[in-house]
Amino acid sequence: MKFKYHIILLFTLCFCLEMKSQTIAVKSNLLYDLTSSINAGIELGLSPHWTLDISGNYNGWTMSHDRRWKHWAVQPEVRYWLCDRFGAHFFGAHLHGGQYNIGGFDGRVKFLGTDARKLKNTRYQGWFIGGGVAYGYAWLLGHHWNLETEIGFGYSYTRYDKFRCAGCGKKVETNKPHHYVGPTKAAINLVYLF
Repeated sequence: MKFKYHIILLFTLCFCLEMKSQTIAVKSNLLYDLTSSINAGIELGLSPHWTLDISGNYNGWTMSHDRRWKHWAVQPEVRYWLCDRFGAHFFGAHLHGGQYNIGGFDGRVKFLGTDARKLKNTRYQGWFIGGGVAYGYAWLLGHHWNLETEIGFGYSYTRYDKFRCAGCGKKVETNKPHHYVGPTKAAINLVYLF
């Protein structure tokens, strides 16, 4: 009987010790906030150096002058922290997927086979999947608050329909594939730790 109580006490202590350490974080990407995209993320501690981060964002608004930046995306990422989790340097490997409806912007950039200049007079609507690697750093602001920055690079495969102008429905291409290589993640996250 005494052995049974010792086992229960041991499990209770282990559970309490784990609860005192920070094992869950919720976050908001301030860069997405600047584009009026609703976003949230959650990060779960898996071990002293490993975490699982899952973030998502949504933007369903049509902007002035019939410009569109509509999208939703989900991006899970496994992270390895060089020190303890949720602090200092980390490396990550992420996947991503979602849908988009974008056009009416003067992109002014041509990068690795992707010509954002075409967005000025056309609209693209489709889906994407892909993955990449990332590097980041987290600054401890307080017992429960962090500021985290991250940059990622990777690949996306997309299929899209192309429309003649940003606001019209005249489709000029259907189900076209595109391979994108370049930045796949950029974040300045405000983080609350539990």
